[in-house]
Amino acid sequence: MSERDVRQVSARLISDVALVTAAYIAAQILSDIASLRIVFLAGFSVDAGTLIYPFTFTIRDLVHKTAGIKVARQVIVAAGVINLFMAFLFWLVAKLPPDKSVGPQLEFGMVLSPVWRIVIASIIAEVASELVDGEIYQLWVNKMGLRRQWLRVLVSNSVSVPLDSAIFCSLAFIGRMPFFVVLSIFWANVILKGICTLISLPWIYLVRERRSA
Repeated sequence: MSERDVRQVSARLISDVALVTAAYIAAQILSDIASLRIVFLAGFSVDAGTLIYPFTFTIRDLVHKTAGIKVARQVIVAAGVINLFMAFLFWLVAKLPPDKSVGPQLEFGMVLSPVWRIVIASIIAEVASELVDGEIYQLWVNKMGLRRQWLRVLVSNSVSVPLDSAIFCSLAFIGRMPFFVVLSIFWANVILKGICTLISLPWIYLVRERRSA
């Protein structure tokens, strides 16, 4: 491969890293905002963030594939910090006195003021499960190399998805809701996230592989 070809491949890889990193952080932020609304789907009550959050596990795998596990870990932690800052900013804005000439503007605080128990549970679950996802993904890469890339996503997500739901439901709801309700929320989340994993499996082939982890 010529020097020019190497530069072109490097430039495309950097572009892939930038795109999937931005997509991961954006999906995390959007899912946390959407989770403020509870919707009714297929007989289950679920927070609307579940419509996008499950895809973050596969997008994390794309970050891992293009940038390696060290960068993936940094992106996971960065997303958690950004989400925490976002919640604090929403809380602060809701607490600041409104411009009386505009009106009370109560809607912002009613919708976006964080429930800190939910925020903390969500961030802990996100960071812990995504880090575990990365370790399992890396173990698969170490053993199998470039073979069966779709299966590395399926295997890592099959552990991180239920772990995420278990941590979140335990921290956010146990002791505040009947256990059977918490269990129902857990299974609803696992099922929907599992479906999203199957839908997103082909995405792993959209980006180039970083040759060293």
